[in-house]
Amino acid sequence: MKNTFKSRAHFAALVMTFPLAIASQAFAAKPAVTANAPATQMVATRRLTESQYKHTIADIFGNDIAIKGRFEPERREDGLLAIGAGMLSISASGFEQYYAMAKGIADQVLDDKHRDKFVACGSTADEACTREFVKKYGRMLFRRPLSEDEVAARVQLAAAETASGKPIVGRKLALTSLLTAPQFLFLIESAEADPKAKGALRLDGYSKAARLSYMLWDTTPDAELMSAAESGQLHTDEGVSKQVDRLLAGSNMEAGVRAFFSDMLQFDLVESVTKDPSIYPKFSQDVAESAKEQTLRTLVDHLLVQNAPYPDVFTTRATSINRTLGSIYRVPFSSRGNWMPYKFPDNAEAAGVITQVTFLSVFSHPGRSSPTKRGAAIQEIFLCDPMPLPPANVDFSIVNDTNNPAMKTVRARLLAHAEDETCAGCHNKSDPLGLALERFDSLGQYRLTENGDAIDVSAKLNDKSFIGANGLGAVLHDDPRAASCLVRNIYAYGVGRAPSIADKAYLQKTSDAFAKDGFKLRAALQRIATSPEFLAIASPATKAPEKTALNTSSK
Repeated sequence: MKNTFKSRAHFAALVMTFPLAIASQAFAAKPAVTANAPATQMVATRRLTESQYKHTIADIFGNDIAIKGRFEPERREDGLLAIGAGMLSISASGFEQYYAMAKGIADQVLDDKHRDKFVACGSTADEACTREFVKKYGRMLFRRPLSEDEVAARVQLAAAETASGKPIVGRKLALTSLLTAPQFLFLIESAEADPKAKGALRLDGYSKAARLSYMLWDTTPDAELMSAAESGQLHTDEGVSKQVDRLLAGSNMEAGVRAFFSDMLQFDLVESVTKDPSIYPKFSQDVAESAKEQTLRTLVDHLLVQNAPYPDVFTTRATSINRTLGSIYRVPFSSRGNWMPYKFPDNAEAAGVITQVTFLSVFSHPGRSSPTKRGAAIQEIFLCDPMPLPPANVDFSIVNDTNNPAMKTVRARLLAHAEDETCAGCHNKSDPLGLALERFDSLGQYRLTENGDAIDVSAKLNDKSFIGANGLGAVLHDDPRAASCLVRNIYAYGVGRAPSIADKAYLQKTSDAFAKDGFKLRAALQRIATSPEFLAIASPATKAPEKTALNTSSK
């Protein structure tokens, strides 16, 4: 660390409060209320996701502030990174990366180009000015006002350099200290005594503001939301509704929807997608990133711009493509711009997000498709129905033998493999869904044959027969579990934890209301964000049901 930090004392000053973030993991549940309880109690922590970190910095300091560095690995639990964030700390090497990013941000914020925008006194040695700078931007970064001790520590850190004639360097150190504090790197939720219920606790206004803002906008609360928190408006139904309606109408809603679906659809896997270049020469990282952007554009246009029903995302033929994707889908790209709207023909099998390159390529193998992966992904991502991991001693040789002349198609190999009764249960649940998509190869390109044999895309699930991607899309469109799964994921994403048994009735009521509202995303977000349950403290009396990770077997 000698080469990373200016001195051992400097490093100590920056991390003196950092262990708090690790210790705070113990406060994931509602604490006991005693007669001598403090005014506020920490009740939950979540580490900022990469997306939340980047959006927060951009909204506070501007889009032109570059963030250079490697983020700590994220963890997916119960289907969402947002839930896993509540179980994460920061490693020593990870903190060095956060420090490097913080230093880079501070250098840009206080450089000649930006300084006058953020510091009223410019480069003068004015302690009062430094104090105001720390208070103003500390409040934005910590998502609450700083205590006097928190302000004084940063002012003192800056004063040492100011005394040496380097006030700019001093303020950079103060800002770096704010950016590396656990109060910024973690969403720390605090509770206070509820004046309406003796002996009970409620989230304080700032915690409510952060919960609302990060769910709907994927960023820190803006000035108006912070004012509502400070004035106590967020402790009233009217105040919450006013702010939620404003957030839903704001331009940042697109970023919020993109962040949510990137998490739900597991787009973090896009970066690690690989394809055998000898089989799929068209594949590149540009294809993968373009595919992710296509799906996000489809969802934003359909759910936000058109305000269309959520189930239609499984059947809509309307999307957007760029020139790169045009070559994959084998359709002409006639626009002079980078992207253009496109609607697949009525007789095309390409319809809905499950037939887009993102889903098809992520849940496949480098050299071949995988009905099992695709089927398991549909069950888990869109239906919230977890698939168990395969037994450790399962023999995959039949499935993996693509050169078997007697079993040229994956359907034939899977049927033979599923004859093993230890495998049949899971395969009967996942494979029909995936086999319906077999006319799309590992990259998502349309095909009619596999190794010279015609591909059979007929399928049957729960005594319901369907054919191909269009049939599967119709099944998902009409399955009430898909809408309920979305409601569950929105709620879990917003509160940062898996729903508990105590949440079951609330989620059922909200799912029923979602259906009555015509399955409109904005209506669901508004209903969830304004509900008392969303802004409540999690009860320790119940435990969330166990769920397994996505089945990533070699099948």
